[in-house]
Amino acid sequence: MASTNSLPPTDPSSSSTEDPAAKAVNKRYEGLITVRTKATKGKGAWYWAHLEPILVRNPDTNLPKAVKLKCSLCDALFSASNPSRTATEHLKRGTCPNFSAVLRPNSSLSPLPISSLASPSVSYHHHHNHRKRSPPAAIASPLQNQVSNNSNDDNSHSLAIVESTRLLGYSSHSNNNNAGLTQQHLVLSGGKEDLGALALLEDSVKKLKSPKTSPGPALSKDQIDSAFDLLADWFYESCGVNLPNGSSVYQKAVFTGGSVTSKYAEEILWETIMGISGSGVQKCVGIVADKYKAKALRNLEIQNHWMVNLSCQLQGFVSLIKDFSKELHLFRSVTENSLKLANFVNNKSQVRSSFQKHRVQELEYGGLIRVPSNKCDCSSNIAHVFAMLEDILSCSRVLQMVVLDDSYKAICVEDPVAREVAGIVQNEGFWNDLEAVYSLVKLIRGMAQEIEVERPLIGQCLPLWEELRVKVKEWCTKFNIAEAPVEKIVEKRFRKNYHPAWSAAFILDPLNLIRDTSGKYLPPFKCLTHEQEKDVDKLITRLVTREEAHVALMELMKWRSEGLEPLYAQAVQVKQQDPVTGKMKIANPQSSRLVWETCLSEYKSLGKVAVRLIFLHATSCGFKCNWSLMKWICVHRHSRIGLERAQKMIFIAAHSKLGRRDFSNEEEKDAELFMIGNEDDMLNEVFADAP
Repeated sequence: MASTNSLPPTDPSSSSTEDPAAKAVNKRYEGLITVRTKATKGKGAWYWAHLEPILVRNPDTNLPKAVKLKCSLCDALFSASNPSRTATEHLKRGTCPNFSAVLRPNSSLSPLPISSLASPSVSYHHHHNHRKRSPPAAIASPLQNQVSNNSNDDNSHSLAIVESTRLLGYSSHSNNNNAGLTQQHLVLSGGKEDLGALALLEDSVKKLKSPKTSPGPALSKDQIDSAFDLLADWFYESCGVNLPNGSSVYQKAVFTGGSVTSKYAEEILWETIMGISGSGVQKCVGIVADKYKAKALRNLEIQNHWMVNLSCQLQGFVSLIKDFSKELHLFRSVTENSLKLANFVNNKSQVRSSFQKHRVQELEYGGLIRVPSNKCDCSSNIAHVFAMLEDILSCSRVLQMVVLDDSYKAICVEDPVAREVAGIVQNEGFWNDLEAVYSLVKLIRGMAQEIEVERPLIGQCLPLWEELRVKVKEWCTKFNIAEAPVEKIVEKRFRKNYHPAWSAAFILDPLNLIRDTSGKYLPPFKCLTHEQEKDVDKLITRLVTREEAHVALMELMKWRSEGLEPLYAQAVQVKQQDPVTGKMKIANPQSSRLVWETCLSEYKSLGKVAVRLIFLHATSCGFKCNWSLMKWICVHRHSRIGLERAQKMIFIAAHSKLGRRDFSNEEEKDAELFMIGNEDDMLNEVFADAP
């Protein structure tokens, strides 16, 4: 694949600075070199140790014409548009003949084929409720279900792996046939430490795929399928249980070909609850969902008085941006003018050339303005609209230079659209409105991203929305926007998302206690509206039995008047600085429950409600399915076995992402830099998330 034109350049700066295309290629090359240099110092994606950026020159002019990636192991050349995918296809999937050898230079480490290993068995050791999890059925979208206990019992399981100990870092020591297991070192980080084990596994898989190269007899197709099924089952079963302490894992992944009715969603949700809880369905406090209709959630609450079913706050904030785009005139006018400007600049050849030339001169990189697809309604394509606004704002000076160019003025003589676009660009009001819209979207998206990372509890919902109101009011003042229509949109979305459990959890969580003039730490009832106070009473009486309702309300009155002793309240509210984000966070989040179960143990009925509510999350965890997996599912959707395999693949991928909770890893940053992964946007509505 190598050619004489793909030699690494010795002096990238030798290219003509007058050629915009050559300059853009050089800029791309330098960016890749920077990323690779950072990665080789341990601050980037693993694959840069094996991929080297190459500048390809034109043999006639010696000017740079393209950037390639060269595999340092086998000298193969690839397009540099998607390094992450190149690494996956070429290195991880075994296309490179030398990759495994680099990971295992000692030939004595040659792995045994999977077929030579006994099928792994998994045993669970736990306090009670011993049962085998059955594979999930293929139905609607996965949802997040959070399981909680009424008391102190902990349902967490310890896992013992009986076979395949070489791959997992276990060693067995025993003097008899009933060998016990001693865990020496178990690495499940997904980092460099796992590459050796990954190489062993991949070699075994390759031998299954290519029986002729195996030293033993060739396997039949049925044997190969059976081996993969056993491996998938083992991985699925050992991937993780739903815990009653606030943690959660994905329970099932399901695929639907169209919209889901409320009744169907209700059935799926109840089936999932039964699958997690078994006979003890009252252990399931409730559901946090971002895709299903509110009617299904309400019906389940009516039928099961102990349940609290919420709409996801992350989804609520994202929906608020859509509300603004549909209902606020400012959004519509800015979007329409921006689309008109961007389409004209991108599609008019003379204007496009002028724009690219000035953009390279001013910003040192070329390209066009990103524009939403014409097939999509802009209100449902907010991410792409936001990207367009961002591009136009960053190119404000460039666009001013374009419309002042003599060549553009010549176009204006005969083209009324050119004159209209020039008017837009030279209108100061347009730029003020554009900055206002961009700032508001950025504000809400920033809060949404923080929600996704922090995963707030439902007791934090009211403060979250109050924080949003304050920020939106400040935005109105800064950009001289009328407050009334903006506040109306915010309140409308708040009411759609609001649940009485928000108010109850806010009142019952000791983290929110406020010190009054007498020195007491009392629940913040004064922060609630009259209607929200009523919601607290109604919710508490619904969550307890009829016999306990009166007692619970009496205890609530005592809690309101007496609160918590100052010493304990101060201990609960101690904060410390997060070493990663630098923000002040509660030092011990579990202390709220500890206080209710010890210092406030006299509140028998109210305490049971409190410990169920205050640890219920306000968000579900999103999982986007990649394009290759989606295509595989579409091909096999009519096969029962194929769908079962797809479910397990999605479950494992989703659980891995949930466990990582790392939204800033270097590989994802690279993907964003190279503008890949956009094909997932059309598929996001197919999958919802679940625990």
